[in-house]
This record gives sequence, C-alpha cells and structure tokens, in this order.
Amino acid sequence: MYDTVDLIAETYALGAGPWTMAPVTRGALGRIWKLSGDGSSWAVKELLFGCDEEQVSREAALRQAAEDLGIASPRLIPTRDGAHVSQPTPSRGGSFVKLYDWIDGSPADVSDPDILDWFGKTMGLLHTAGRGTGETPDSWYEECPGDDQWKELHEKVRQAGVPWSDALGRFIATTAAELTRWVTLSDPADLVTSHLDLQPQNVLVGTNGPVLLDWDNAGPVSAERELARAVYVWSGRNRANPDAARRLVRAYRSAGGRAAVEGPQSFSMLFATDLNYVRVQTECAIDPTVTAAQREFASGQVVACLRSLPDLAVISRLAAAVKGL
Repeated sequence: MYDTVDLIAETYALGAGPWTMAPVTRGALGRIWKLSGDGSSWAVKELLFGCDEEQVSREAALRQAAEDLGIASPRLIPTRDGAHVSQPTPSRGGSFVKLYDWIDGSPADVSDPDILDWFGKTMGLLHTAGRGTGETPDSWYEECPGDDQWKELHEKVRQAGVPWSDALGRFIATTAAELTRWVTLSDPADLVTSHLDLQPQNVLVGTNGPVLLDWDNAGPVSAERELARAVYVWSGRNRANPDAARRLVRAYRSAGGRAAVEGPQSFSMLFATDLNYVRVQTECAIDPTVTAAQREFASGQVVACLRSLPDLAVISRLAAAVKGL
C-alpha cells in the first residue's frame, strides 16, 4: 500500500501533498492506514478480500440517514468521480480501498453510564430509522455450521497439524453444539436496516462526543437480535454487569426502540456470528492460497475465540435481567 499513496490522493482529489501513509490496525476483513499531508489526515480502509460494491452503497446510505438523525460517524469520502470505493492499482490486482475522515479520540468506556445512555439511544434511533426493510438478512447472521461441517473442518485441521486442533475438537463437541440449537431464522416482521457491528471497539469518544465507526456490514437484521447481542457485548460479555444491561435497554426504549430481549433465543445472532467467525478463521488459518501473515492472523483469532465464546448461563441471567423492560 505504501507505493499507492499518491494514487489514492489523486483518486480522491486530496491535493498535491506530499503524502505519507502508516498502518494503524488490522481487522478480519480489512486494514486501516493513516494518510497524512497538507495539515490533514484521512483513514484509508484497505479491503483484504475483495469488495461488494452494493454493500458499500448500502453503507453510504445508512451512514447518511444516521447523520440526519444526529448520529456522528466518519464521512465516507467519494472519489473525484463520485464512487465510494476505489481500486488504485487494478492492473496489479491491488486492493480496493475506502476513504474516511480521520477521527482522533479515546476508546469507549463501557463502565461510563453516559456512554451506555448514548449507545442505547443511538441503537434506538437506528432501529427506528431502519424499520420496515424488505431485504433478507445474510446467512452469516441466521445460520451456522452443522455437525457434518464441523467434523469435516476438524479433520482438515488435524491434517494440517496446527497446535490448537484438540482445542477445536473440544469446542465442537461442547460449546458449538450448545449454541447451535439456539440459532434460528428471524421473524420477517422484526427486520430493520442497521449497523450490524455495534461493538464498543467501533466507538471513539472525540472532543465533540462519541463517534460510531465501521459501517461496512450495514444491512437487514432482526432488531431483537441486534439488541440482545449489544446487551451482551456492552455489559461485559461473560463478565456481564446486569445494571449496565438494564441501563442500555432503558436508553434504547426511551429513544423509540421497539425490540425486547425475551430469552436465550433472542441471542441467536450473537451465537451465529461467533460460530461463523470461528469457522471462517479456521478455514483461513489452513488455507495455502492466502499469505502467511493472513494465516497467522487467522490462527490467533481462532485461539482467542475458543477462549471467549458466550456462556449460556451468563446469557440466561442477562436475558432475565432485562426481560420486561
């Protein structure tokens, strides 16, 4: 990416520079770079596994609708031709990139009541704005691997000789089996268009308050299930704080959010996405067609995930804590 910095600046009409670009962080699907020059900075998101232009359009539309509601987020900057994604070096098979405002800020503190209030309100506004979608949620949020798929994948892992093969086998026999039985299709009447990745790490608190980042997954989702997933991740995951969960839900409801957490079944999206994440990272970790760096990243993700999957006992206590709010 270093050798494309001037092409990116030209594509987005940023000016003459000089420009510098430095890596900031890496996620499952992309890498963030900081592009700086002429007294300004921008966030460049490099898409490591290709680009769905329809999804980018959905992201741009929802981000704009959220801005109209007063929800702060980095602008998705269009190219000089009005596109929201570009490929600076197509002849060399270079990555697709998106350009955003650079946001300076600190991570969201989930123990701060004001942050919980802000987040609950923000999700309530998003669900109100996105009500009534006719689209169908992606299978990533609705389905997960079955027994045969897990067994086949585990056999490939054993043959690859990775050090966490036995841990994966224990996970398949216990946690995966327990969570899978709660994964079902959503009720079409409950669907909204929303962010789909409402996690604390996607919020920065800047000088003007919290800013919601990473809208790449924007699309249709069950409001109940997105709320339940947020209750889990914002209240402490497997060390959940019921008071934080209740505060979040009350703020959500006060902002017009209609969904309610009814029980462990409400967490179907949480279980599906976590199980699917383990699957895709496992596949990547033993894939000879990707780079060694990508395999190493994926392997680390598998190990981390196997230690932190949702505990059904915690889920049941959380559901009881917020039921009826």
